[in-house]
Amino acid sequence: MSDLWEVYAIKYADHNDRPRAQNFIFTDDHLARSPLDFFVWLLRRGDEVILVDTGFDGAEAEARNRPLAREPAAVLAPFGLRPEDITTLVLTHLHWDHAGGLHLFPNATLHMQAAEMAYATGPCMCHDVLRAPFTADHVCEAVKRLYSGRVVFHDGDGEVAEGVTLHCIGGHSRGMQAVRVRTEAGWICLASDAAHLYENLWTGVPFPIVVDLEDMLKGFETLKSLASHRNLIIPGHDPLVCSLFPKAGPDHVLRLDQGMTGTLPY
Repeated sequence: MSDLWEVYAIKYADHNDRPRAQNFIFTDDHLARSPLDFFVWLLRRGDEVILVDTGFDGAEAEARNRPLAREPAAVLAPFGLRPEDITTLVLTHLHWDHAGGLHLFPNATLHMQAAEMAYATGPCMCHDVLRAPFTADHVCEAVKRLYSGRVVFHDGDGEVAEGVTLHCIGGHSRGMQAVRVRTEAGWICLASDAAHLYENLWTGVPFPIVVDLEDMLKGFETLKSLASHRNLIIPGHDPLVCSLFPKAGPDHVLRLDQGMTGTLPY
């Protein structure tokens, strides 16, 4: 069996009416639109399957007034998979749009940074501005998974499977982690929210939701070191991903492991 992984980005939502001020700490044009897409990522090698993040469900979409194109339970259908089939789930961090579907994957063991659980359940959550990206039910679901023996904690770098490694970045959230995957195109780095947009990464302008600005900026350099090529760093929310990588069946499924077919503007 090949030791290389297939990697797919699956878009499940978008936020098109979003001002630049919500995506960049320093921007002169605060009111210009800067849309975000929302993804989960699927890794596949033969019969092995790893899901990275869960997205959010309809209830969370309504609570936060966000549009939702596809429920997390349905995003795996193009691959012939059901939520119950997922036994390995990498949680890049516990924010609502990445952990909002945890309850839909009952058989999954979670791989997350110990720092993220400590952060989301610790004294920092006394502050409204730090608590805002979290939803208590999602955090409680992670805690329940812990008490059922289905959480694997990582402290910094770790390995989920051969050719799939985790790297603590911090910055956006205390236990924010990126995923490095060995593929036909080379080492892909799924940045998740360590870099929301290509522009955050390549211009060095941070995203405003941040617990440690220095860690976020240092994290940009770490992301660059993890990928075999600059084109193989995949930001967490950039609509450009949908035009830079080939579709794999439905328009909302992108194949990442064969490399970029477009040209980065940065």
